[in-house]
Amino acid sequence: MTEDLKINTDRLFLRPINLDNVEDIFKYRSDAVTNKYQGWIPETTHDVSDFINNQVSAIIDLYDTWYQFVIIKKDDLKLIGDIGIHFLDKNEKQVEIGITLDKNFQGKGYATEALKQVIKYLFTDLNKHRITVSLDPRNVKSMNLIERLGFRKEAHFKESILSDGEWVDDLVYALLKEEWTKDI
Repeated sequence: MTEDLKINTDRLFLRPINLDNVEDIFKYRSDAVTNKYQGWIPETTHDVSDFINNQVSAIIDLYDTWYQFVIIKKDDLKLIGDIGIHFLDKNEKQVEIGITLDKNFQGKGYATEALKQVIKYLFTDLNKHRITVSLDPRNVKSMNLIERLGFRKEAHFKESILSDGEWVDDLVYALLKEEWTKDI
């Protein structure tokens, strides 16, 4: 992994996920109630290990892979969430992002702070053209978060994702580099 890659904010730092994070990630990711709109809820720590070993790329900016950062509070070094980046196209100009935050740290501005820096990194350091977010329209908190960050709704797909035996809608939001407001 690109272990030396680190993104800093005032209160947080983001670094690549690794197998030392399995227990911490399982604690917040396995909460099926809080994470009911997530696409992946592990049932065991082995599921988290498999995810890290088999789903997460060791190289950032590699076509058709996911790269995962963990979110760590600087004051106490507590891991409080993760952000995934999906590198979507061969010309490497479009990505999809997603975030999961421990319920005990939601509503404190951590997701906003972390996502702002990831967006900045994607547009400035990796020179991306477009960032998308896909979410369940019932996830109002996430919808409000990404709208505050400047994303605009591009599509609403009706019953397009089968999740736990239920067809659910999918909202797609996007932000172009030229639309990005650095001071949000």
